[in-house]
Amino acid sequence: MHLMLEFGGGLELLCESVKVHNVNVDMPKGADKLTMKDLLAWVRTNLIKERPEMFMKGESVRPGVLVLVNDCDWELSGQLDTTLEDKDVVVFISTLHGG
Repeated sequence: MHLMLEFGGGLELLCESVKVHNVNVDMPKGADKLTMKDLLAWVRTNLIKERPEMFMKGESVRPGVLVLVNDCDWELSGQLDTTLEDKDVVVFISTLHGG
């Protein structure tokens, strides 16, 4: 499944300072759909190059990370259970900044 992933608000630093990633993510074995839970596990394994604890807590994103799926807050579409489709755009933005 082809997806566009965008990282902002400092999260791009965890991905070698690359903000936009066009990726192909395989469906989990035996699954007929790809969920945000599956995508987050894939991102942790394949894109996060350092300090994954700054991006994820358990199986989800850390508090303070805004997640948008096709410009819609993932809290409105089921969070980890959100089903992704080919060519979806997923944006991760950190809302926490040092001062």
